[in-house]
Amino acid sequence: MSIDHTNLTGRISAGPDGLLRTEILEPQLRFELACLLPHYVRLEKVLLAEYARMGLLTGEQVGLISGLLDRATPDAVERSARGAMSDLVFSLERFISQRLPEVPPAWHVDRSRNDLQASAQVLYGRARLLDTAELLIELGRAAGRLAARTGGLMMPGYTHMQAAQLVSPAFYFSALAEQLLHTLSRLEPVYLTASACPMGAGAMAGQELGWDRERMARLLGCESVQRHALRAVSQRDWALEACAEFSMLGVALSRFVTDLMIWGGTGYGYLDLPDDWSGISSAMPQKKNFPVLERIRGRTAHLHAAYHGIATAQRATPYSNSVEVSKEASAQVPAAFDTLASISRLLTGVLDRLEFNEERLARACEAEYFGGFTLANQLTLRAGVPWRTAQVVTGRYIVAAVAKGLPPAEPEPALLEKVLAEHGYATPLAETLLREAMDVTAALPAKRTAGSTGPEPMRELLATQEAEFDQLASAWAARRTRLADADAELAAVLAEAAGARA
Repeated sequence: MSIDHTNLTGRISAGPDGLLRTEILEPQLRFELACLLPHYVRLEKVLLAEYARMGLLTGEQVGLISGLLDRATPDAVERSARGAMSDLVFSLERFISQRLPEVPPAWHVDRSRNDLQASAQVLYGRARLLDTAELLIELGRAAGRLAARTGGLMMPGYTHMQAAQLVSPAFYFSALAEQLLHTLSRLEPVYLTASACPMGAGAMAGQELGWDRERMARLLGCESVQRHALRAVSQRDWALEACAEFSMLGVALSRFVTDLMIWGGTGYGYLDLPDDWSGISSAMPQKKNFPVLERIRGRTAHLHAAYHGIATAQRATPYSNSVEVSKEASAQVPAAFDTLASISRLLTGVLDRLEFNEERLARACEAEYFGGFTLANQLTLRAGVPWRTAQVVTGRYIVAAVAKGLPPAEPEPALLEKVLAEHGYATPLAETLLREAMDVTAALPAKRTAGSTGPEPMRELLATQEAEFDQLASAWAARRTRLADADAELAAVLAEAAGARA
């Protein structure tokens, strides 16, 4: 059965071809019906409010169309798609038109799909950013909770994959919280980008009627108007910026998860997850695996793919509206939001269930000469040995002690005195300096600077982070409230317009 498309445009009289429908139009329509339809409906209601304000639609017409928009479910609109080139904007228009006793001549006058598409995508991105911020805040709180309950533990800190200095799990997971706070601070301007309204830009050069762009933006809950018509329809800054931030966060989260994988592995055994969050080997019954960590790390790669996809797809396009920019370039963006949401939920679950093996941590802390840095400091400060020489002396003492099989907890003052003498120095404090420097229980309190692993700086930082997460939660909740207020204002405007008489 052929379908007449001349009621959509006078330029072509047939189509789309079946292959185009199957490969391009129908998949796009399914996505837009599932994700963008509520935003298109909202945009259509704002258009109604403007048509009423300009005196182009009567109150009765506004009421009829508004009521039909409320009935525009995905299934209902999809049934109109076959005769509308499988395009959501045309399908929604056809859905309304078919149910009106008479289509008002001025309805959709001076309109373009281009700024409607850009606006619907902006509203979608804004909604997803709200959800994403809330998940990242909860992940940050989970990191804070884990830090709070591990503040009394010590563990080796590593540089270059080698034991370096003593830290605490609290210190480590407060770094994860700090990373998330950084990302959340960068998502705020992304949200502002996604809250700049393209409505009124038209196809690319603006519109001919006196549209009140500020009013349209306010009724959509937007923070501002996208002030240049060409930029409004040619660029998808919000998606590019969001995916860039997700990609950068993915790098950091991948590194944190890599540490958890290492610490839970053979030779370390620092941490554990409950059995119902663990896996097994089909052939090696002695193994307990943590595949959830591999899943999380693997999924961070998809965040990079989404950013590269949108950046590469836009890179060689003309600076104007095109399907390549508006649809193909952003094809992986919804998946990027979904992936980061999954990563956030899974990692939050891991952090809330993670347990540390205190005995293994204690043995690891006692096994290495973590006090080398402190010993060099004290040789300088209390024995007058120049700093670089103190470094050399400490290093040679540790090499000699290891060669003799001496553990850090059993220092040999005579050996330190011998090394000092070889460099022209002496001190009566050799035994005191060694015992104090190699005392693992003194390592954390010795760190006193803000942001360090010391217990007091840690308590202060965790309290500050908790307050910052509270502030962020309030700020993002206020943005949701603003959108709800805009919805209420739009409903009131339409009700008032529908109550007016021609």
